Parts: sequence; structure tokens; C-alpha cells
Amino acid sequence: MPRNLRILHRTEYVYDRRITLNQHKLMLRPRDGHDLWVDDAFLRITPRASLRWYFDTFGNSIAEATFSQATDRLVIESELLLRRYGAANQPHPGAAHVCAYPFEYSDDDARDLSPYLGLENPQDAGVLDQWLSANLTDRPVGAFLFLQSLSHTIHRKLGYSRREEMGTQTAGETIAKGRGTCRDFAFLFMEAARRFGFAARFVTGYLGKTSGSGSDPSVGGGATHAWADAFVPGEGWIEFDPTNRLTAGNALVRIATTRTPRQASPISGSFRGRGAVCLGLTVSVNVTDVVRPD
Repeated sequence: MPRNLRILHRTEYVYDRRITLNQHKLMLRPRDGHDLWVDDAFLRITPRASLRWYFDTFGNSIAEATFSQATDRLVIESELLLRRYGAANQPHPGAAHVCAYPFEYSDDDARDLSPYLGLENPQDAGVLDQWLSANLTDRPVGAFLFLQSLSHTIHRKLGYSRREEMGTQTAGETIAKGRGTCRDFAFLFMEAARRFGFAARFVTGYLGKTSGSGSDPSVGGGATHAWADAFVPGEGWIEFDPTNRLTAGNALVRIATTRTPRQASPISGSFRGRGAVCLGLTVSVNVTDVVRPD
């Protein structure tokens, strides 16, 4: 059975005077797939904007907003009604097609996945190898279990801290500080997985309520969330959330996937106005389960 969800995502910018908004890029609507179905989607913007929709290089759905009115605030509200089929994307470690580790991608897969294989920051290779050597002591021979062990290691060894400012720490910065946000943990997982020969990509979306008997409470709700995908032969792209020690499942609601964190901003744009400054930014996300009549 699917999990029926209603997601409200509200972003508000406040300025100290009336300004002119340049075009904004909105990455707020997921694409339908076998594991995620969009029943309805609403986008409310103040001041009024005209929208042009297109797909980016990763196949993400993008809305380009163009404004014609001066304003001293910008409000963007996204409402989604979704069906999330978590079981459809759950890996099956005991199945006959389970992938061993180490492995080699086929020639076609290696060519298609090449943008996701190399380190984004090659200068971090040394500190990354040192940290992995000291901390990733459990290295199962199965590819899925190996990646799950990596995700759990990041969860155990590093502390979570929320950070309001934009941007993502490099893997080296997260290791040095011993702390990070969901974005930082996702990027560290990506760089580490790539170091072991896995293709990995960044995922932005939302976190619903988790279920299970785990003792760790979930973190990352109330705002946009981030995790990573890794590509395993025979299993495809599998979701790993080291922040919450989650693997796939219907608590993770994907909006977009990109090669790097900086390409995954839900809202990006600029404004014009001599001497004008943005006084503040507030973001709220509410994910609720919806009970639908049979």
C-alpha cells in the first residue's frame, strides 16, 4: 500500500524596501516514478509571477518565475499531494541478484555514470582515506551492505547540527569539525562512496515521519532535507540518509537529484534595488499523512 502524503513548503523573503525581483528558479515538484506518484501540485507566489516549466540536465522539473511588480517581500508556497511506494524501492540483500563488493560497472554503466564517479574535491582524498581507514571498520562483501555500513558509520561518528546559512561543507571540513547538517552528511557519503568506486549523487526533498524500533529520533524535519543515492548494479539507485540512518523507505520524499549539492537549491534567484537588503528568510515544511477513503 502507498503512503499518502500532503506536503506544505513555505518560503518567505522580507526586504527593507521595495525591490525588483529577477527571474527565480524553483525546484519544488518531483517527477512521477514507480516509487513516487504526484496526485496534485499547487504553487502560490506573491507577488504574482508568470511561470515557464522545463527539465534540467538531470531530468528535474524546474519552474522559472518571472516577476513584473515591485515588492518588499516574496512568498512562495508549494503544496504537494503524493503517493510514496516505499516497498517498491527497498533492496533485497538476500536475493539472487545481490551485487558483491568490490565490483566493476559494465562499460555502458561506467560511461553513463562517469559524472557521478569522481571526487568533487580531489584535494580531500587524503583526509577522507584516513578517516575511512580509522572509522569504517565494518566492510561487508555485498555492495548494498557495504554502503549501508558507510551510512551508519557517518551517523555514529559525527554529530548533527542545524545550520541556517546556505552552502555545504566539503568532506574535509565535515571531518575536521566532527559535525554537520544533513547536506554535509549527504555530501560526505557521496565523496566516500565515490572513493570506493560507487557512482553517487545528491538528493534534495523532504523527510516524513519514520517508523520502526530504532532508538534515534529522526532529524531534518520542518525544513527541506538532503540525502544521497548510490548506484548498485542489479539494484539501481538506492537512497541512503546518514543523518537518520535510513535506507530507502517511504519516509524520504525525493524532489530532485543532482551531481553536486550546489545544483540542488529549491529556490534560487536575485533582486535589484539600490541599497536594498534582505532582512530575513523563513522556511517551513510540514509533511502529514493523509487518510483517503477506500
